Amino acid sequence: MTTEDQTKSPAAIQPKKDDKQDRLAARLRENLRKRKEQARGREKDGQPD
Repeated sequence: MTTEDQTKSPAAIQPKKDDKQDRLAARLRENLRKRKEQARGREKDGQPD
């Protein structure tokens, strides 16, 4: 295997995808947490929805 083959292999690209997936997952978790918090606030105000 040449150096060029190693740089194009999926293993070389995978860490970037993992980082992107981790960032996306963290943002989705944060968004869900905020939405749940907002829903709880609406329920306390007497506006269930």
